Amino acid sequence: MAYPIENKLVIGIASSALFDLSASHKIFLEEGEESYRKYQEAQHDVVLDKGVAFPFIRRFLSINQHFAGEAPVEVVLLSRNSPETGLRVMNSIAHYGLDISRACFVTGNSPYTYLPAFNTSLFLTAHEEDVRNALAANFPAGLVLPSRIEDDDSDNELRVAFDFDGVIADDESETVFKRNNNVDEFHAHERERVAVPHQPGPLAALFQKLSHMQRLEEQAQQRDPSYRKILRIAIITARSAPAHERVVTTLKSWGVSANETFFLGGMEKARVLGILKPHIFFDDQLSHLKSAGGNIPMVHVPFGVANRPSPP
Repeated sequence: MAYPIENKLVIGIASSALFDLSASHKIFLEEGEESYRKYQEAQHDVVLDKGVAFPFIRRFLSINQHFAGEAPVEVVLLSRNSPETGLRVMNSIAHYGLDISRACFVTGNSPYTYLPAFNTSLFLTAHEEDVRNALAANFPAGLVLPSRIEDDDSDNELRVAFDFDGVIADDESETVFKRNNNVDEFHAHERERVAVPHQPGPLAALFQKLSHMQRLEEQAQQRDPSYRKILRIAIITARSAPAHERVVTTLKSWGVSANETFFLGGMEKARVLGILKPHIFFDDQLSHLKSAGGNIPMVHVPFGVANRPSPP
């Protein structure tokens, strides 16, 4: 029996994150809504190229193939299009064989208000305003940044990487550091609170549910030693010792863990990202969202003190 949506790990995806809509978006900006509508309807049977989040979404959906009859994950299309202009998106989804059957078309409006209706643990879009509005309403969301698309069909492992502060956890410690940009003050704060777990950040629920998926995979491997795990989770944080202890405290209190955790002490994250090659990386600071080859799918989570204007 399939999971009800209340028990699933659900990701909401905008067509702007799933596919390359640069050509149609240019028409919208230069010629207006009516020209955009006519263009999309005329192109309804022309398959869209893959977008930045496509490799991540394809692999995420493949989790269901490992749990026949259960389907513990789902992707829902959340679109600013109308059903008519969105037909090309749905046809492209079918062309690529993506198991996406639920969709929300809001005809020019932002779809973020419907995230709770679909039990969504993440909303990915290329519309920055939608992301900021969603986060302001305490809904989990991320802005997909442009990158080169690489989708290796021979590699079915799903690698997901997270920053810690302002993404998995709240921005309490980030606030302490930003107050005076004082590393010693930050470390003193963390030592005093080493046994106090952080409050959840905007993507805490996503991280926790992915961890639950890993436990399901462990159970599958116990039943069948030949089972090959698909999901690999990493935390890549600028923290270093002794501030690493509170990360451990927080994750332990939530009953979750990561396969790999990197405490970089301010070292460039691109050095690790280039080796790990995650299919998606979430960070709250734009300065961390870069890779040497420009081929790592990056998602900005504009949450907390790191994304507020600096005082004059």
